[in-house]
Amino acid sequence: MTAWESTARQVADRVAGVARREEAEYSGGEPRPLGGYLATLGTYGAVCASMVGVARLVGAAPPERVSAADLALVTVATHKLSRVLTKDPVTSPLRAPFTRFRGQSGPAELAEDARESNGARHSLGELLTCPFCAAQWVATGFVFGLVVAPRFTRLAASVFTAVAGSDALQFAYARLEQAAD
Repeated sequence: MTAWESTARQVADRVAGVARREEAEYSGGEPRPLGGYLATLGTYGAVCASMVGVARLVGAAPPERVSAADLALVTVATHKLSRVLTKDPVTSPLRAPFTRFRGQSGPAELAEDARESNGARHSLGELLTCPFCAAQWVATGFVFGLVVAPRFTRLAASVFTAVAGSDALQFAYARLEQAAD
Protein backbone atom coordinates (compact mmCIF):
# COMPACT_ATOMS: atom_id res chain seq x y z
CA MET A 1 0.00 0.00 0.00
CA THR A 2 1.40 3.40 -0.97
CA ALA A 3 1.59 6.34 1.43
CA TRP A 4 -1.21 8.06 -0.50
CA GLU A 5 -3.44 4.97 -0.27
CA SER A 6 -2.71 4.67 3.45
CA THR A 7 -3.59 8.33 4.05
CA ALA A 8 -6.77 8.01 1.97
CA ARG A 9 -7.75 4.94 3.97
CA GLN A 10 -7.18 6.75 7.29
CA VAL A 11 -9.30 9.71 6.13
CA ALA A 12 -12.06 7.38 4.95
CA ASP A 13 -12.02 5.54 8.30
CA ARG A 14 -12.26 8.84 10.21
CA VAL A 15 -15.14 10.07 8.06
CA ALA A 16 -16.96 6.74 8.49
CA GLY A 17 -16.44 6.94 12.27
CA VAL A 18 -17.82 10.47 12.43
CA ALA A 19 -20.80 9.42 10.29
CA ARG A 20 -21.54 6.45 12.58
CA ARG A 21 -21.38 8.65 15.69
CA GLU A 22 -23.66 11.28 14.11
CA GLU A 23 -26.14 8.59 13.07
CA ALA A 24 -26.16 7.12 16.59
CA GLU A 25 -26.65 10.56 18.16
CA TYR A 26 -29.36 11.52 15.70
CA SER A 27 -31.35 8.29 15.92
CA GLY A 28 -31.45 8.10 19.71
CA GLY A 29 -31.44 4.31 19.59
CA GLU A 30 -34.17 4.07 16.95
CA PRO A 31 -33.26 2.38 13.68
CA ARG A 32 -32.85 5.21 11.15
CA PRO A 33 -31.15 4.25 7.88
CA LEU A 34 -29.35 7.55 7.30
CA GLY A 35 -26.93 5.90 4.88
CA GLY A 36 -29.86 4.68 2.81
CA TYR A 37 -31.44 8.13 2.90
CA LEU A 38 -28.13 9.64 1.82
CA ALA A 39 -27.96 7.18 -1.09
CA THR A 40 -31.53 8.07 -2.06
CA LEU A 41 -30.74 11.80 -1.92
CA GLY A 42 -27.61 11.24 -3.97
CA THR A 43 -29.59 9.29 -6.54
CA TYR A 44 -32.19 12.06 -6.77
CA GLY A 45 -29.43 14.63 -7.28
CA ALA A 46 -27.78 12.47 -9.94
CA VAL A 47 -31.11 11.99 -11.72
CA CYS A 48 -31.72 15.75 -11.71
CA ALA A 49 -28.20 16.46 -12.98
CA SER A 50 -28.69 13.85 -15.70
CA MET A 51 -31.95 15.47 -16.71
CA VAL A 52 -30.23 18.83 -17.07
CA GLY A 53 -27.55 17.14 -19.18
CA VAL A 54 -30.16 15.49 -21.41
CA ALA A 55 -32.04 18.77 -21.80
CA ARG A 56 -28.85 20.53 -22.90
CA LEU A 57 -27.96 17.68 -25.24
CA VAL A 58 -31.29 17.92 -27.05
CA GLY A 59 -31.20 21.72 -27.03
CA ALA A 60 -34.20 22.13 -24.74
CA ALA A 61 -34.40 25.16 -22.49
CA PRO A 62 -36.71 25.59 -19.52
CA PRO A 63 -39.59 27.99 -20.04
CA GLU A 64 -39.58 31.42 -18.44
CA ARG A 65 -42.47 30.22 -16.30
CA VAL A 66 -44.80 27.25 -16.07
CA SER A 67 -48.32 28.10 -17.20
CA ALA A 68 -51.15 27.80 -14.69
CA ALA A 69 -52.75 25.14 -16.91
CA ASP A 70 -49.56 23.04 -17.00
CA LEU A 71 -49.08 23.46 -13.26
CA ALA A 72 -52.65 22.31 -12.56
CA LEU A 73 -52.30 19.37 -14.97
CA VAL A 74 -48.97 18.26 -13.49
CA THR A 75 -50.23 18.73 -9.92
CA VAL A 76 -53.21 16.43 -10.36
CA ALA A 77 -51.20 13.94 -12.44
CA THR A 78 -48.45 13.90 -9.80
CA HIS A 79 -50.99 13.19 -7.09
CA LYS A 80 -52.51 10.29 -9.00
CA LEU A 81 -49.30 8.72 -10.31
CA SER A 82 -47.74 8.95 -6.83
CA ARG A 83 -50.70 7.04 -5.38
CA VAL A 84 -50.59 4.48 -8.20
CA LEU A 85 -46.88 3.85 -7.59
CA THR A 86 -47.17 3.69 -3.79
CA LYS A 87 -50.59 2.15 -3.13
CA ASP A 88 -52.01 0.36 -6.19
CA PRO A 89 -52.23 -3.46 -6.05
CA VAL A 90 -51.04 -3.73 -9.67
CA THR A 91 -47.77 -1.94 -8.86
CA SER A 92 -47.11 -4.03 -5.72
CA PRO A 93 -44.56 -6.25 -7.54
CA LEU A 94 -42.38 -3.13 -7.93
CA ARG A 95 -42.59 -2.46 -4.19
CA ALA A 96 -42.40 -6.08 -2.98
CA PRO A 97 -38.58 -6.30 -2.64
CA PHE A 98 -38.66 -3.27 -0.34
CA THR A 99 -41.98 -3.66 1.54
CA ARG A 100 -44.17 -6.04 3.51
CA PHE A 101 -47.89 -6.39 2.75
CA ARG A 102 -50.24 -5.51 5.65
CA GLY A 103 -53.64 -5.52 3.94
CA GLN A 104 -56.08 -3.17 2.26
CA SER A 105 -55.93 0.51 3.21
CA GLY A 106 -58.84 1.76 1.14
CA PRO A 107 -60.65 1.19 -2.12
CA ALA A 108 -58.11 -0.31 -4.55
CA GLU A 109 -55.20 0.59 -2.25
CA LEU A 110 -52.81 -1.51 -0.19
CA ALA A 111 -51.20 -0.95 3.18
CA GLU A 112 -47.51 -1.86 3.20
CA ASP A 113 -44.56 -1.17 5.47
CA ALA A 114 -40.92 -0.68 4.53
CA ARG A 115 -38.86 -3.78 5.27
CA GLU A 116 -36.59 -3.43 8.26
CA SER A 117 -33.04 -2.89 7.11
CA ASN A 118 -30.22 -0.48 7.82
CA GLY A 119 -29.64 0.58 4.27
CA ALA A 120 -31.06 1.50 0.94
CA ARG A 121 -33.67 -1.27 1.02
CA HIS A 122 -35.48 0.35 3.95
CA SER A 123 -35.23 3.91 2.61
CA LEU A 124 -36.53 2.75 -0.79
CA GLY A 125 -39.34 0.95 1.03
CA GLU A 126 -40.28 4.18 2.75
CA LEU A 127 -40.14 6.07 -0.55
CA LEU A 128 -42.26 3.44 -2.31
CA THR A 129 -44.98 3.38 0.37
CA CYS A 130 -45.32 7.13 0.81
CA PRO A 131 -47.25 9.04 -1.86
CA PHE A 132 -46.01 12.31 -0.38
CA CYS A 133 -42.39 11.18 -0.75
CA ALA A 134 -42.82 9.72 -4.24
CA ALA A 135 -44.55 12.93 -5.41
CA GLN A 136 -41.21 14.77 -5.44
CA TRP A 137 -39.77 12.25 -7.89
CA VAL A 138 -42.93 12.09 -10.02
CA ALA A 139 -43.26 15.88 -10.23
CA THR A 140 -39.60 16.15 -11.21
CA GLY A 141 -40.23 13.71 -14.04
CA PHE A 142 -43.29 15.58 -15.26
CA VAL A 143 -41.53 18.95 -15.13
CA PHE A 144 -38.52 17.53 -16.97
CA GLY A 145 -40.93 16.13 -19.54
CA LEU A 146 -42.45 19.58 -20.03
CA VAL A 147 -38.97 20.85 -20.94
CA VAL A 148 -37.86 18.10 -23.33
CA ALA A 149 -41.15 16.65 -24.65
CA PRO A 150 -44.03 18.94 -23.66
CA ARG A 151 -46.68 17.47 -25.94
CA PHE A 152 -46.05 13.88 -24.88
CA THR A 153 -45.80 14.91 -21.22
CA ARG A 154 -49.11 16.78 -21.35
CA LEU A 155 -50.69 13.72 -22.97
CA ALA A 156 -49.33 11.35 -20.31
CA ALA A 157 -50.25 13.75 -17.50
CA SER A 158 -53.74 14.03 -18.95
CA VAL A 159 -54.22 10.28 -18.50
CA PHE A 160 -53.42 10.46 -14.79
CA THR A 161 -55.45 13.63 -14.33
CA ALA A 162 -58.45 11.96 -15.99
CA VAL A 163 -58.05 8.92 -13.73
CA ALA A 164 -57.92 11.18 -10.66
CA GLY A 165 -61.10 12.89 -11.83
CA SER A 166 -62.71 9.51 -12.41
CA ASP A 167 -61.75 8.43 -8.90
CA ALA A 168 -63.44 11.51 -7.46
CA LEU A 169 -66.59 10.74 -9.46
CA GLN A 170 -66.52 7.09 -8.28
CA PHE A 171 -66.40 8.23 -4.65
CA ALA A 172 -69.16 10.79 -5.23
CA TYR A 173 -71.32 8.14 -6.92
CA ALA A 174 -70.77 5.70 -4.04
CA ARG A 175 -71.82 8.41 -1.53
CA LEU A 176 -74.93 9.16 -3.57
CA GLU A 177 -75.80 5.45 -3.60
CA GLN A 178 -75.35 5.25 0.18
CA ALA A 179 -77.48 8.35 0.69
CA ALA A 180 -80.25 6.87 -1.47
CA ASP A 181 -80.40 3.66 0.63
